[in-house]
Amino acid sequence: MSIELERYSRQILFQPIGKTGQQKLLHSRAVIVGMGALGTVIANHLVRSGVGYIRFIDRDFVELSNLQRQTLYSEEDAKQQLPKVVAAEKRLKKINSTVQLEPIIGDLNMNNAEELLKGFDVIIDGTDNFLTRYLINDVAVKQNIPWVYGGAVSSRGMFATIIPDKTPCYRCLFPEIPIGLGENCDTVGVLSAITDIIGSFEAVEAIKLLVGNPTNPNLEQLDIWDNSSLQMDISQGRNPKCPTCVQHHFEFLETSASHPTTYTTLCGRDTVQIIARNQQSFDFTKMADRLHKIGQVKQNDYLLRFIPDEEISMVLFKDGRVLIHGTNDIVKAKSYYSRYIGT
Repeated sequence: MSIELERYSRQILFQPIGKTGQQKLLHSRAVIVGMGALGTVIANHLVRSGVGYIRFIDRDFVELSNLQRQTLYSEEDAKQQLPKVVAAEKRLKKINSTVQLEPIIGDLNMNNAEELLKGFDVIIDGTDNFLTRYLINDVAVKQNIPWVYGGAVSSRGMFATIIPDKTPCYRCLFPEIPIGLGENCDTVGVLSAITDIIGSFEAVEAIKLLVGNPTNPNLEQLDIWDNSSLQMDISQGRNPKCPTCVQHHFEFLETSASHPTTYTTLCGRDTVQIIARNQQSFDFTKMADRLHKIGQVKQNDYLLRFIPDEEISMVLFKDGRVLIHGTNDIVKAKSYYSRYIGT
């Protein structure tokens, strides 16, 4: 066995993968959306398994509250406020230097989703919100890319594998967008064990897809505190009137030039994200020079934090995004953005 394959010798001994499957993994391309609790587990497994090219996308930076469950990050990462994808790449390179990693600091949205997700063999969901999953589903169906859905909150989790033209799509399973924020990690908490379990299941389903093995036909649901589980066979669950996989109407990918700025309340985070489409990038040197005269400024190579008062802090990313921490009121966030960043 070659030195390259020796690393994966125990995985190759597993008959459903074998040497042929391992070669497929080495030449596969996977993209992970979200590098929180689920994403870090998924990335860890895929990197150790030898998936040859892995892109991971996340818009946030490491905070102390992440460390209870987001397994790739350290206290030093939180202290430095490193973007999650940067901290993840640093850790994953030490685990397997032969895998090609592509970290993307950014927000997956209707303007960039197709560009960021196309050309991959599988998409894996590490997100924490419904709208992004509908967006992933639109791209997956349009580009004919299989993807693995997963979610976890409190002590509960679920996952399913979605293969265009073979299984129901996400819109078939969840035809209506949930109203309101619903439960999330920031409102009802989450156990690290359930994110480990669901993320591991997602990674296994992705590996099955990449080596060409049959995937789980069920929507699986688990509650590790109540010791309960539910398997729902979804193989016949395709909606004959589904607007996405049947009618090919990709409404979550639609853009409008009449909305030059997008505002998103981050679920449970007391934070508003603002993206101005005409804002290409920030010059941190110029911004720091201007803002330090009117508030506290902290920065690293990836982001600049501006604290104008005791209530609000603003985090600027080089790609032009701004997170307004301390409010979920979009009108108030707009006011701060206009006052300190520009219209």
